[in-house]
Amino acid sequence: MKRYDLITPEGTRDLLFDGCLARRAVEDKLSKLFEGFGYSEVVTPGIEFYDLFIGSSRNFQQESLYKLTDSKGRLIAMRPDSTIPIARLAATRLKDAELPLRLYYNQSIYENNSLLKGRSDEIVQAGIELIGGENGKRADYEVLCTAVEALASFDKDNFRLEIGHIGYFKELVAKLDVDDSVREEIRLLISAKNYPALNDLLDEVGNNQVTSALKQLPGLFGGVEVFDKAADIYTDDKITGILYNLKEVYNRLSSLGYEGKVSVDLGIVSHTDYYTGIVFKGYLSEIGQSVLKGGRYDKLIGEFGRDCPAVGFGINVDSVARHIEKMGGAPALKTPDAIVYGEKGFVVEAVAYAQKLVREGLTVENSLFNTVEETRKYAEKKGIKKLIVVGSDVKELDI
Repeated sequence: MKRYDLITPEGTRDLLFDGCLARRAVEDKLSKLFEGFGYSEVVTPGIEFYDLFIGSSRNFQQESLYKLTDSKGRLIAMRPDSTIPIARLAATRLKDAELPLRLYYNQSIYENNSLLKGRSDEIVQAGIELIGGENGKRADYEVLCTAVEALASFDKDNFRLEIGHIGYFKELVAKLDVDDSVREEIRLLISAKNYPALNDLLDEVGNNQVTSALKQLPGLFGGVEVFDKAADIYTDDKITGILYNLKEVYNRLSSLGYEGKVSVDLGIVSHTDYYTGIVFKGYLSEIGQSVLKGGRYDKLIGEFGRDCPAVGFGINVDSVARHIEKMGGAPALKTPDAIVYGEKGFVVEAVAYAQKLVREGLTVENSLFNTVEETRKYAEKKGIKKLIVVGSDVKELDI
Protein backbone atom coordinates (compact mmCIF):
# COMPACT_ATOMS: atom_id res chain seq x y z
CA MET A 1 0.00 0.00 0.00
CA LYS A 2 1.35 3.40 -0.97
CA ARG A 3 1.98 5.78 1.91
CA TYR A 4 0.75 9.35 1.63
CA ASP A 5 2.04 10.74 4.92
CA LEU A 6 5.24 12.15 3.40
CA ILE A 7 3.74 14.11 0.50
CA THR A 8 1.02 16.71 -0.02
CA PRO A 9 -2.12 16.11 -2.15
CA GLU A 10 -1.96 16.97 -5.85
CA GLY A 11 -2.54 20.66 -6.42
CA THR A 12 -1.04 21.70 -3.07
CA ARG A 13 2.46 22.51 -1.85
CA ASP A 14 4.42 23.45 1.21
CA LEU A 15 5.45 27.10 1.27
CA LEU A 16 8.92 27.74 2.68
CA PHE A 17 10.85 30.77 3.89
CA ASP A 18 11.27 33.01 0.83
CA GLY A 19 7.85 32.03 -0.50
CA CYS A 20 6.21 32.98 2.80
CA LEU A 21 7.94 36.37 2.78
CA ALA A 22 6.88 37.03 -0.82
CA ARG A 23 3.26 36.07 -0.11
CA ARG A 24 3.15 38.24 3.01
CA ALA A 25 4.61 41.20 1.09
CA VAL A 26 1.87 40.91 -1.54
CA GLU A 27 -0.86 40.59 1.10
CA ASP A 28 0.43 43.60 3.02
CA LYS A 29 0.65 45.80 -0.08
CA LEU A 30 -2.85 44.88 -1.25
CA SER A 31 -4.36 45.37 2.22
CA LYS A 32 -2.87 48.87 2.43
CA LEU A 33 -4.16 49.68 -1.06
CA PHE A 34 -7.69 48.47 -0.32
CA GLU A 35 -7.87 50.14 3.07
CA GLY A 36 -6.55 53.34 1.50
CA PHE A 37 -9.64 53.43 -0.72
CA GLY A 38 -11.98 52.89 2.23
CA TYR A 39 -12.51 49.12 2.04
CA SER A 40 -13.00 47.10 5.23
CA GLU A 41 -11.85 43.52 5.65
CA VAL A 42 -14.21 40.58 6.08
CA VAL A 43 -13.48 36.86 6.44
CA THR A 44 -15.95 34.14 5.48
CA PRO A 45 -15.84 30.48 6.61
CA GLY A 46 -13.50 28.12 4.80
CA ILE A 47 -16.39 25.63 4.62
CA GLU A 48 -19.94 26.51 3.57
CA PHE A 49 -23.08 24.55 2.85
CA TYR A 50 -22.93 22.95 -0.59
CA ASP A 51 -26.20 24.67 -1.53
CA LEU A 52 -24.47 28.07 -1.45
CA PHE A 53 -22.57 27.28 -4.65
CA ILE A 54 -25.44 25.66 -6.52
CA GLY A 55 -28.01 28.21 -7.69
CA SER A 56 -29.35 29.99 -10.74
CA SER A 57 -26.09 31.84 -11.30
CA ARG A 58 -23.90 29.79 -8.97
CA ASN A 59 -23.20 26.93 -11.33
CA PHE A 60 -20.08 25.33 -9.87
CA GLN A 61 -19.78 21.79 -11.18
CA GLN A 62 -19.89 19.44 -8.23
CA GLU A 63 -16.81 17.54 -9.40
CA SER A 64 -14.81 20.77 -9.05
CA LEU A 65 -15.77 21.19 -5.38
CA TYR A 66 -14.09 19.65 -2.36
CA LYS A 67 -17.02 18.15 -0.48
CA LEU A 68 -17.54 16.67 2.98
CA THR A 69 -20.35 16.30 5.50
CA ASP A 70 -20.97 17.96 8.84
CA SER A 71 -21.99 16.30 12.13
CA LYS A 72 -25.62 16.16 10.95
CA GLY A 73 -24.80 14.53 7.64
CA ARG A 74 -25.39 17.72 5.64
CA LEU A 75 -23.26 18.26 2.55
CA ILE A 76 -20.77 21.09 2.82
CA ALA A 77 -18.02 22.33 0.51
CA MET A 78 -14.69 24.02 0.92
CA ARG A 79 -14.97 27.58 -0.36
CA PRO A 80 -14.21 27.65 -4.15
CA ASP A 81 -14.99 31.35 -4.53
CA SER A 82 -15.00 34.42 -2.28
CA THR A 83 -17.59 36.57 -4.06
CA ILE A 84 -20.54 34.24 -3.42
CA PRO A 85 -20.00 33.99 0.37
CA ILE A 86 -19.58 37.76 0.54
CA ALA A 87 -22.84 38.18 -1.40
CA ARG A 88 -24.51 35.98 1.24
CA LEU A 89 -22.89 38.08 3.96
CA ALA A 90 -24.08 41.34 2.40
CA ALA A 91 -27.66 40.07 2.19
CA THR A 92 -27.77 38.67 5.73
CA ARG A 93 -25.36 39.93 8.38
CA LEU A 94 -25.01 43.29 6.63
CA LYS A 95 -28.58 43.65 5.35
CA ASP A 96 -29.14 46.83 7.38
CA ALA A 97 -25.76 48.40 6.58
CA GLU A 98 -25.80 51.63 4.64
CA LEU A 99 -24.84 51.38 1.00
CA PRO A 100 -22.45 51.40 -0.69
CA LEU A 101 -20.52 48.66 1.09
CA ARG A 102 -16.79 48.52 0.42
CA LEU A 103 -15.47 45.12 1.48
CA TYR A 104 -12.15 43.39 0.94
CA TYR A 105 -10.90 39.91 1.70
CA ASN A 106 -7.69 37.91 1.89
CA GLN A 107 -8.39 34.17 2.18
CA SER A 108 -7.88 30.80 0.53
CA ILE A 109 -10.17 29.23 -2.05
CA TYR A 110 -10.23 25.55 -3.00
CA GLU A 111 -11.10 24.01 -6.34
CA ASN A 112 -10.48 20.50 -7.63
CA ASN A 113 -8.37 20.84 -10.80
CA SER A 114 -7.51 17.15 -11.09
CA LEU A 115 -7.75 17.23 -14.90
CA LEU A 116 -5.60 20.36 -15.16
CA LYS A 117 -2.14 19.29 -14.06
CA GLY A 118 0.02 22.09 -12.74
CA ARG A 119 -2.91 24.12 -11.43
CA SER A 120 -3.14 24.81 -7.72
CA ASP A 121 -6.16 23.50 -5.85
CA GLU A 122 -5.53 25.86 -2.93
CA ILE A 123 -5.04 29.53 -3.77
CA VAL A 124 -4.72 32.55 -1.52
CA GLN A 125 -6.91 35.23 -3.05
CA ALA A 126 -7.28 38.90 -2.14
CA GLY A 127 -9.87 41.22 -3.62
CA ILE A 128 -12.58 43.82 -3.23
CA GLU A 129 -16.35 43.92 -3.60
CA LEU A 130 -18.10 47.27 -4.11
CA ILE A 131 -21.74 46.65 -3.26
CA GLY A 132 -24.55 49.12 -3.94
CA GLY A 133 -24.30 52.65 -5.23
CA GLU A 134 -26.74 54.47 -7.46
CA ASN A 135 -24.32 55.00 -10.33
CA GLY A 136 -22.97 51.73 -11.69
CA LYS A 137 -20.58 53.45 -14.06
CA ARG A 138 -18.89 55.31 -11.20
CA ALA A 139 -18.50 52.02 -9.33
CA ASP A 140 -17.06 50.28 -12.41
CA TYR A 141 -14.45 53.01 -12.83
CA GLU A 142 -13.49 52.88 -9.16
CA VAL A 143 -12.97 49.12 -9.23
CA LEU A 144 -11.19 49.14 -12.60
CA CYS A 145 -8.81 51.90 -11.48
CA THR A 146 -8.14 50.04 -8.24
CA ALA A 147 -7.36 46.90 -10.27
CA VAL A 148 -4.93 48.86 -12.43
CA GLU A 149 -3.30 50.37 -9.34
CA ALA A 150 -2.89 46.89 -7.85
CA LEU A 151 -1.27 45.50 -11.01
CA ALA A 152 0.98 48.54 -11.45
CA SER A 153 2.24 48.25 -7.88
CA PHE A 154 3.83 44.91 -8.78
CA ASP A 155 4.82 45.46 -12.44
CA LYS A 156 4.59 49.15 -13.31
CA ASP A 157 5.87 48.97 -16.86
CA ASN A 158 4.61 45.61 -18.09
CA PHE A 159 1.23 44.85 -16.56
CA ARG A 160 -1.82 44.41 -18.79
CA LEU A 161 -5.55 44.74 -18.17
CA GLU A 162 -8.03 43.16 -20.59
CA ILE A 163 -11.65 44.30 -20.48
CA GLY A 164 -14.75 42.75 -22.00
CA HIS A 165 -18.48 42.47 -21.45
CA ILE A 166 -20.16 39.19 -20.62
CA GLY A 167 -23.37 40.49 -22.19
CA TYR A 168 -21.89 40.19 -25.68
CA PHE A 169 -21.49 36.42 -25.30
CA LYS A 170 -24.75 35.94 -23.41
CA GLU A 171 -26.79 37.82 -26.01
CA LEU A 172 -25.35 35.69 -28.80
CA VAL A 173 -25.63 32.30 -27.13
CA ALA A 174 -29.19 33.02 -25.96
CA LYS A 175 -30.24 33.13 -29.62
CA LEU A 176 -29.21 29.51 -30.17
CA ASP A 177 -31.80 26.75 -29.95
CA VAL A 178 -29.65 24.51 -27.73
CA ASP A 179 -29.77 23.27 -24.15
CA ASP A 180 -27.67 24.55 -21.25
CA SER A 181 -25.05 21.80 -21.57
CA VAL A 182 -24.28 22.83 -25.15
CA ARG A 183 -24.12 26.50 -24.14
CA GLU A 184 -21.65 25.58 -21.40
CA GLU A 185 -19.52 23.59 -23.85
CA ILE A 186 -19.47 26.58 -26.22
CA ARG A 187 -18.40 28.82 -23.34
CA LEU A 188 -15.58 26.47 -22.36
CA LEU A 189 -14.25 26.27 -25.92
CA ILE A 190 -14.34 30.05 -26.34
CA SER A 191 -12.59 30.53 -23.01
CA ALA A 192 -9.86 28.09 -24.07
CA LYS A 193 -9.70 29.70 -27.54
CA ASN A 194 -10.03 26.20 -29.00
CA TYR A 195 -10.98 27.18 -32.54
CA PRO A 196 -11.14 23.71 -34.17
CA ALA A 197 -13.41 22.17 -31.51
CA LEU A 198 -15.54 25.32 -31.34
CA ASN A 199 -16.04 25.35 -35.11
CA ASP A 200 -16.98 21.67 -35.16
CA LEU A 201 -19.54 22.11 -32.38
CA LEU A 202 -21.11 25.21 -33.92
CA ASP A 203 -21.26 23.52 -37.33
CA GLU A 204 -23.48 20.90 -35.69
CA VAL A 205 -25.68 23.63 -34.20
CA GLY A 206 -26.21 25.35 -37.53
CA ASN A 207 -24.86 27.80 -40.05
CA ASN A 208 -26.19 31.31 -39.40
CA GLN A 209 -25.08 34.79 -38.31
CA VAL A 210 -25.03 33.87 -34.63
CA THR A 211 -22.88 30.75 -34.98
CA SER A 212 -20.60 32.66 -37.34
CA ALA A 213 -20.19 35.41 -34.71
CA LEU A 214 -19.50 32.89 -31.95
CA LYS A 215 -16.82 31.21 -34.07
CA GLN A 216 -15.02 34.56 -34.32
CA LEU A 217 -15.51 35.55 -30.69
CA PRO A 218 -12.18 34.12 -29.36
CA GLY A 219 -10.34 36.30 -31.87
CA LEU A 220 -12.02 39.54 -30.88
CA PHE A 221 -9.20 40.97 -28.82
CA GLY A 222 -6.80 43.86 -29.28
CA GLY A 223 -7.20 47.64 -29.30
CA VAL A 224 -9.99 50.03 -30.22
CA GLU A 225 -10.38 48.33 -33.62
CA VAL A 226 -12.10 45.39 -31.90
CA PHE A 227 -15.32 47.35 -31.51
CA ASP A 228 -15.72 47.92 -35.24
CA LYS A 229 -14.88 44.27 -35.96
CA ALA A 230 -17.49 43.08 -33.48
CA ALA A 231 -20.14 45.42 -34.88
CA ASP A 232 -19.45 44.16 -38.42
CA ILE A 233 -19.80 40.51 -37.36
CA TYR A 234 -23.18 40.79 -35.67
CA THR A 235 -25.24 43.56 -34.14
CA ASP A 236 -28.62 44.38 -32.69
CA ASP A 237 -29.84 47.09 -30.33
CA LYS A 238 -28.57 45.37 -27.17
CA ILE A 239 -25.18 44.47 -28.60
CA THR A 240 -24.79 47.97 -30.02
CA GLY A 241 -25.37 49.38 -26.53
CA ILE A 242 -22.92 46.92 -24.95
CA LEU A 243 -20.18 47.80 -27.43
CA TYR A 244 -20.81 51.54 -27.05
CA ASN A 245 -20.54 51.43 -23.26
CA LEU A 246 -17.47 49.19 -23.30
CA LYS A 247 -15.74 51.48 -25.81
CA GLU A 248 -16.40 54.43 -23.53
CA VAL A 249 -14.76 52.57 -20.63
CA TYR A 250 -11.79 51.66 -22.80
CA ASN A 251 -11.30 55.26 -23.96
CA ARG A 252 -11.67 56.68 -20.45
CA LEU A 253 -9.09 54.29 -18.98
CA SER A 254 -6.69 55.02 -21.83
CA SER A 255 -7.08 58.75 -21.26
CA LEU A 256 -6.04 58.34 -17.61
CA GLY A 257 -2.54 57.32 -18.65
CA TYR A 258 -3.15 53.60 -19.08
CA GLU A 259 -2.95 53.63 -22.88
CA GLY A 260 -1.02 50.61 -24.07
CA LYS A 261 -1.72 48.83 -20.79
CA VAL A 262 -5.44 48.29 -21.47
CA SER A 263 -6.81 46.08 -24.23
CA VAL A 264 -10.19 44.62 -25.24
CA ASP A 265 -11.11 40.93 -25.18
CA LEU A 266 -14.71 40.04 -25.97
CA GLY A 267 -13.79 36.39 -25.48
CA ILE A 268 -13.61 36.73 -21.67
CA VAL A 269 -16.33 34.30 -20.61
CA SER A 270 -15.82 33.43 -16.96
CA HIS A 271 -16.70 29.99 -15.57
CA THR A 272 -18.84 31.72 -12.96
CA ASP A 273 -22.22 32.65 -14.35
CA TYR A 274 -23.05 35.46 -11.97
CA TYR A 275 -21.39 38.20 -14.03
CA THR A 276 -23.86 40.49 -15.78
CA GLY A 277 -21.79 43.32 -17.23
CA ILE A 278 -18.20 44.39 -17.65
CA VAL A 279 -15.60 41.66 -17.02
CA PHE A 280 -11.84 41.98 -16.91
CA LYS A 281 -8.56 40.13 -16.39
CA GLY A 282 -5.13 41.32 -15.32
CA TYR A 283 -1.69 40.00 -16.25
CA LEU A 284 1.90 40.44 -15.03
CA SER A 285 4.95 39.92 -17.22
CA GLU A 286 6.44 36.88 -15.42
CA ILE A 287 3.20 34.88 -15.10
CA GLY A 288 1.70 33.11 -18.09
CA GLN A 289 -1.92 33.22 -16.94
CA SER A 290 -4.17 35.92 -15.51
CA VAL A 291 -3.48 36.93 -11.91
CA LEU A 292 -6.59 39.12 -11.57
CA LYS A 293 -10.21 38.44 -12.52
CA GLY A 294 -13.35 40.45 -11.90
CA GLY A 295 -16.52 41.99 -13.18
CA ARG A 296 -19.98 43.32 -12.49
CA TYR A 297 -22.65 41.08 -10.93
CA ASP A 298 -26.00 42.79 -10.39
CA LYS A 299 -28.24 39.79 -9.64
CA LEU A 300 -26.17 37.56 -7.36
CA ILE A 301 -26.95 39.27 -4.06
CA GLY A 302 -30.65 39.31 -4.99
CA GLU A 303 -30.58 35.51 -4.93
CA PHE A 304 -30.04 35.81 -1.18
CA GLY A 305 -32.93 38.21 -0.70
CA ARG A 306 -31.44 41.66 -1.20
CA ASP A 307 -31.50 43.17 -4.68
CA CYS A 308 -28.26 45.06 -4.95
CA PRO A 309 -25.81 45.77 -7.79
CA ALA A 310 -22.14 45.00 -7.22
CA VAL A 311 -18.75 44.86 -8.89
CA GLY A 312 -15.40 43.51 -7.74
CA PHE A 313 -12.27 41.53 -8.48
CA GLY A 314 -9.96 38.93 -6.96
CA ILE A 315 -6.18 38.61 -7.22
CA ASN A 316 -4.24 35.36 -7.09
CA VAL A 317 -1.80 36.27 -4.31
CA ASP A 318 0.36 33.18 -4.88
CA SER A 319 0.85 34.00 -8.57
CA VAL A 320 1.78 37.59 -7.77
CA ALA A 321 4.22 36.37 -5.12
CA ARG A 322 5.92 34.14 -7.72
CA HIS A 323 6.09 37.14 -10.03
CA ILE A 324 7.89 39.38 -7.54
CA GLU A 325 10.28 36.53 -6.68
CA LYS A 326 11.19 36.17 -10.38
CA MET A 327 11.59 39.95 -10.65
CA GLY A 328 13.89 40.01 -7.63
CA GLY A 329 11.51 42.22 -5.70
CA ALA A 330 10.67 39.86 -2.86
CA PRO A 331 12.00 40.66 0.62
CA ALA A 332 15.06 38.64 1.62
CA LEU A 333 15.34 36.48 4.70
CA LYS A 334 16.79 38.54 7.52
CA THR A 335 20.01 37.35 9.13
CA PRO A 336 19.80 37.69 12.93
CA ASP A 337 21.68 40.67 14.37
CA ALA A 338 23.14 38.52 17.15
CA ILE A 339 23.09 35.15 18.84
CA VAL A 340 22.86 34.94 22.64
CA TYR A 341 24.63 32.16 24.56
CA GLY A 342 24.00 31.46 28.23
CA GLU A 343 26.82 30.06 30.30
CA LYS A 344 26.11 27.17 32.65
CA GLY A 345 23.68 28.34 35.30
CA PHE A 346 22.63 31.39 33.24
CA VAL A 347 20.44 29.77 30.56
CA VAL A 348 17.21 31.45 31.67
CA GLU A 349 19.00 34.79 32.04
CA ALA A 350 20.24 34.42 28.45
CA VAL A 351 16.70 33.91 27.18
CA ALA A 352 15.55 36.95 29.18
CA TYR A 353 18.39 39.01 27.69
CA ALA A 354 17.40 37.87 24.17
CA GLN A 355 13.81 38.95 24.90
CA LYS A 356 15.09 42.38 25.94
CA LEU A 357 16.94 42.77 22.63
CA VAL A 358 13.85 41.70 20.66
CA ARG A 359 11.78 44.34 22.45
CA GLU A 360 14.39 46.88 21.37
CA GLY A 361 13.81 45.91 17.74
CA LEU A 362 16.71 43.53 17.10
CA THR A 363 16.51 40.07 15.59
CA VAL A 364 18.32 37.53 17.74
CA GLU A 365 18.68 33.80 18.17
CA ASN A 366 19.01 31.98 21.45
CA SER A 367 21.87 29.46 21.32
CA LEU A 368 20.95 25.84 21.98
CA PHE A 369 24.58 24.66 21.97
CA ASN A 370 26.55 23.56 25.04
CA THR A 371 29.70 25.61 24.42
CA VAL A 372 30.67 29.05 23.21
CA GLU A 373 32.84 27.51 20.49
CA GLU A 374 29.95 25.48 19.05
CA THR A 375 27.82 28.62 19.12
CA ARG A 376 30.52 30.59 17.29
CA LYS A 377 30.83 27.98 14.53
CA TYR A 378 27.06 27.92 14.06
CA ALA A 379 26.95 31.73 13.89
CA GLU A 380 29.68 31.79 11.24
CA LYS A 381 27.68 29.39 9.04
CA LYS A 382 24.54 31.51 9.43
CA GLY A 383 26.35 34.81 8.81
CA ILE A 384 25.57 36.17 12.27
CA LYS A 385 28.13 38.85 13.10
CA LYS A 386 27.74 39.20 16.87
CA LEU A 387 27.87 36.72 19.76
CA ILE A 388 26.56 37.79 23.17
CA VAL A 389 27.62 35.66 26.13
CA VAL A 390 25.48 35.94 29.26
CA GLY A 391 27.01 34.84 32.54
CA SER A 392 27.92 36.73 35.71
CA ASP A 393 28.25 39.62 33.28
CA VAL A 394 27.36 40.23 29.60
CA LYS A 395 30.04 40.13 26.93
CA GLU A 396 29.62 41.06 23.27
CA LEU A 397 31.98 39.40 20.81
CA ASP A 398 32.39 40.12 17.11
CA ILE A 399 32.46 37.07 14.85
